[in-house]
Amino acid sequence: MKNMDWTQLSFKYSKTNTVLTCLYKDGKWGPVQSQTPDSINLTVFSPSLHYGMSCFEGLKAFRGVDGKVRIFRPDENARRMQSSAGFLGIPCPDEELFQRMCIQAVQENIDFLPPYDLRAALYIRPILITTLPSINLVPQQDGIMFMVITLPVGSYAGTVLDPIKTVIARDYDRAAPNGSGSVKVGGNYACAMNATGVAVKQGYKDVLFLNPETKNIDEFSSANFFGIKGNIYVTPCAKTILPSITNKSLRQVAQDLGMVVERRDVAVEELSTFNEVGQCGTAVVITPVSLIDDKVALGADKVAASYSYPTECGARSLELYNTLTGIQYGEIEDKHGWCTIL
Repeated sequence: MKNMDWTQLSFKYSKTNTVLTCLYKDGKWGPVQSQTPDSINLTVFSPSLHYGMSCFEGLKAFRGVDGKVRIFRPDENARRMQSSAGFLGIPCPDEELFQRMCIQAVQENIDFLPPYDLRAALYIRPILITTLPSINLVPQQDGIMFMVITLPVGSYAGTVLDPIKTVIARDYDRAAPNGSGSVKVGGNYACAMNATGVAVKQGYKDVLFLNPETKNIDEFSSANFFGIKGNIYVTPCAKTILPSITNKSLRQVAQDLGMVVERRDVAVEELSTFNEVGQCGTAVVITPVSLIDDKVALGADKVAASYSYPTECGARSLELYNTLTGIQYGEIEDKHGWCTIL
């Protein structure tokens, strides 16, 4: 392992050994290239720069209690990228190439995989971009570059399982009813950044977006929403919500633990009925939420309604978190076959 200060891990940039690239040209994917520099030559006329014609994924590799290295559910990420690329109308790697490049990226950057006892990970970021010059509003079918980059990461939101305060953004929409909310394209996150910045200046950690059509709960800026009501795990289901692989895994874990799982519309008013509320996603796994303020406008001083939850991680959320991370670190049997072991 690399001689580095593992205690300073966050989600900030860190140079690793290599970056992998693969170019789609003349109707096929070319050879996988490994390079040391983490920069590429890209025309200033790339539609990825002008129109957001790009999509990406996020997954992790873990060093287990048994010393083995596990990548969590790369097949699911491969399929989700195919959905995103399909929405954009551009070619996408098949599952075999996607997973092969993820595995190779981990192997070439294994020095940056944190030790088991830190409960950290090596983040894997596959990216799909356009490389040919064009300002036409037509999806490119050639010159598509697939890249896989990695970096060692700790907790995204600070201390693991430290509850955060959030606010509903009623005057911002994350995604249109028939738009790109359900796919992982770059523009979705650009749309959320300003609202999140406004919220952070007011002392919140994140923003909870509503469905622009129904005004029901949608998701946070970069994570799905879930609420726990007694023995029930509740999470919204709408075509504007990104299908989180972590959320999908937590729903299965919840069922394994004897909980009832409900995927349905969740009205804002129902926030008062939950015992626990949290965010879930690759970066955070679970981040408990201790407060959700509801304002007429994000920048307004007056709070129309406020919903409070435990100031420490709730018992159910903690059980879900420990079970899922236990599978990722090889501490608990992977009975669903989610982990790819290198």
